[in-house]
Order: sequence, then structure tokens, then C-alpha cells
Amino acid sequence: MNAFSRRGACPALSAPMRTGDGLLVRLNPVAGGLVPMSLIGLGESALRHGNGIMEVTARGSLQIRGLTAESARLLAAEVDALGIDMRTSVPIEIGPLAGIDPEEIADPRPLAERIRAATEEAGLTARLGPKVSVVVDGGGQLTMDLVTADVRLKAVKADAGVQWSVSVAGDAHSAKPLATVDAEAARDIAVAALRMVAEKGREAHTRDLSERQLASLAGWHSFAPPSVLPDISHSRGEIRSFTAGSRSAANSHVPTSAIGESGRAGLISPLEGEMSGRTEGRAVERHRPPIGLLNLTEGHALGIALPYGSMPAQNLIDLAIEAANLGAIEIRLVPGRALIFLGLTPSAASTLQALAAALGFVTSPTDPRTRIAACPGTPACASGRIATRTIAETIAKQSPDLLDASLTLHISGCAKGCAHPGAAALTLVGDENGAGLVVDGTAKALPAAYRPGYDAARGVAGIFAALRAQSHQGETVAACLKRLGAAGIAELYRRNQ
Repeated sequence: MNAFSRRGACPALSAPMRTGDGLLVRLNPVAGGLVPMSLIGLGESALRHGNGIMEVTARGSLQIRGLTAESARLLAAEVDALGIDMRTSVPIEIGPLAGIDPEEIADPRPLAERIRAATEEAGLTARLGPKVSVVVDGGGQLTMDLVTADVRLKAVKADAGVQWSVSVAGDAHSAKPLATVDAEAARDIAVAALRMVAEKGREAHTRDLSERQLASLAGWHSFAPPSVLPDISHSRGEIRSFTAGSRSAANSHVPTSAIGESGRAGLISPLEGEMSGRTEGRAVERHRPPIGLLNLTEGHALGIALPYGSMPAQNLIDLAIEAANLGAIEIRLVPGRALIFLGLTPSAASTLQALAAALGFVTSPTDPRTRIAACPGTPACASGRIATRTIAETIAKQSPDLLDASLTLHISGCAKGCAHPGAAALTLVGDENGAGLVVDGTAKALPAAYRPGYDAARGVAGIFAALRAQSHQGETVAACLKRLGAAGIAELYRRNQ
């Protein structure tokens, strides 16, 4: 299987991936942002060489679709001519307002750079799979809580100053906490975890580490200089004793017997009183969408989202031209399928926001389209069986009041579930039988009911009509769905065909 077709690979500029509508490339600028003229240039290249559709992904990558093998090479040459440096190392992601957010707990950039340098020194880029990633979150207005990663480091306030909560394999809600430590130890734990993953092969992630390995990571406290990284056993991938010249394991905070031993809850969980990166009772703080006017340490920024993460390239070109005319100095790609424009005055931001709305972008955090995940579907993707975006737009217009923060609606053209790999309260999935409904599951699950794809929005409208009629005062949409039950929801979807 070649780079054009291998699933699980990241479709970088040098290795595009074959999709239903041709080849796809994913671009990640090293600086995390682009000057307006660079985004304009990329949009023009997308028009010349692709199908004219551009996307910003849930992780904040830029995608260009509908390429051929030849046009992908031409696109690569034009990107090179634009002088945009693209990331080629292990993805180490920071928040979109890192270093310029007055509300952040700590600037994550220095720690992220130290981890990047250490991974490069250890030669890990070639040994890790393309989807192995690290998140370094300094907190603030736009957190990285919803971004999954193999290793997560989040700044927390402590009596001793800023510390870093380290966890693995998930987002802020699902990741497994290891320890809360200073920046040096956090760096070492992150790199040690990546080395353990590398020992398991390019298909591995931190979710594949054993309890024994996790306990070893949780007990790690760094006393060695940056050049002295914990040694990894080739047979077990565990942290060995420190190398000669470093402080002995007997003097560390964790008994020697704990290193490499079977995992114990006390070693994997943070100590009593430490923050783990989760909130009490597993409740996650309300996530602020990256949409609207944002206050910075100096000046303001404007967040604008792409509906369902996708827009015609010409619309992006028009928006970038207006942003440049209004004084924007940088456009950052943001997790959550959005763009942030820096350097605008409040007045200029208001003008740009109005144009963006007229072009079809999402300019309000309460826009019902923010609660729907929809892949390109037909006709854009040959793998799609239903017109996902048409269905999504119809539902958003018909039932905006029921698409609240408690509900995620996923509309998938096929069972791959590219737009939302996780479970959703309601999922519509296209297959040979039409538009199937999955309740509280993923697009890969067996649908509980079907109706024709062209009529799927009417089936959802039937569910929402029942929600309006039967919801209790103060009850969320998700709670009402749960009370109605999967069988009852499936019957509502099937009715009136």
C-alpha cells in the first residue's frame, strides 16, 4: 500500500492521501499562522490544482482537496515558492493564543520548544507514527482541552509556582493522569513516553503502553541535564536507572522498587491535592469556541470558523484580501476548524466579521452549525453515500434552538466517520440502505433505523419535534434524548416515510 492510499497516515505535502475526491494534502505551518498574502496564495493554488475546496481540521491543520498526482507536485512547488515553512517533526501543538493571551497560566512555547529539541536529538521523528502528537497547553481563553494527544502537558497553578500536569492518551477529559511536576521533569516524562512508543513501532500510541510503563513514567522526576534522557529498555520499554553521572534512583522521589514494577494506582494518579488536568467529578469546564472578538495582551483578535470545517477557496481568498486591507498581520489556523485574525482594531474586526457572515462563515459561537460535524459527503467525496452538507444545512436552519451545547450531531457520508471519529448523541451515516441513524455511538456502529438519504433531515426533524413536546423545564437536549431512549428515538426517525 503506497503513501497515496495508506489509512492512518497524515497526508503531508510530500505524501498526499487518496480520498474519495482525489488526493488530499494537509499543511501545518511551523509558525502556526500565515500572513494574509500566504493564505491568498494557497487559495489560488487550491483553485488551480484541486477541486477548489479548502478545509481547516479539528486540530487546526489546513487541507486542500481534489488533487491529482501531477497537480499535487505542482502545488508543492507553489507552496515552496511562497516560502511557507511546514512542520516535518513530531507534532507538538500549543494553543492558538500562546504567549499573547493575558489569561493564560503560562506561556507554553518554551516548554514545547524544549520537547521538540529533545525529540529531534533522540531521533524520534522517523521512529514514530505520523499521528503521534504532544499538546502543551498554557491555559487561557482558548484551551486545547478538546484536542486528543499521546502526551498532554497543561499548566496549573501551585504553591511553588507554575507546574505542569502530565497525562497520556486522550483529551483533557479522557487522558490518564501521570504526575504534576516542574517544566524540566514534564519535558523528560514527555520524551520518555515518546521513546517508549517508538520502541513499539510506528503503529503504536501511548494507549498501547502497559501499566508497568505508565507507573515508571509517573514515578519519573528529572535530576539529569537535558542531554541525559532516561534510558529505555529495548525489551520492555521501561525507564532504567539513571546513567552514570546523574543522581541515583535511590535519591529520587520514587522508591527504586517502583521503577518498572507493576503499575499501582498511587503511582499513576497525582498525589493528593495535586491537579490532574481534569475537573472534579469528571466534569469538563465549558469550552469556549474560537469565534468572536478576543482580548490579547496587546490589541485584539477575531475568530471566524468554517462551517463544518470546509469552504470554497475563493471565499477564503476574499476574506483574506479584506483582512489584509483592514490591517490584519497574521491568520492563525485554530483547533475547532477556525481561523484567528491578529492585528485588527475592534472596528476593523467588526467590518471583517460582517463580510465573513455574508460569505457564509460562522461568526457567532451560538451558530447552530457549530454543533454539527459533517464530512464532505456526496458529491464531493466518492466514498460518501449521502449529501451530508445539504442535510446539515437543512437541520441547522429548521431546528437551531435544539442544537445546544449538550448535543453533538454527526452526519457522515460513510462508516469511516472522518469528521467525528468519536461517539455522538445522534449520528446519521450513509450506506447502501440510505441514511442510517446511530444513537449515542459512532459512524461505525450498526444503525438502529433507516430512511432515504434525501429525506434524512425530515427524520431528524421528527426527533426534534418530539424533543420540543416532551422536554421538561430546564432539561438539556441530551438529557431528554437519553430519557426517550434509543428505541424510541429510532422509531421517531422512521416515521412518516
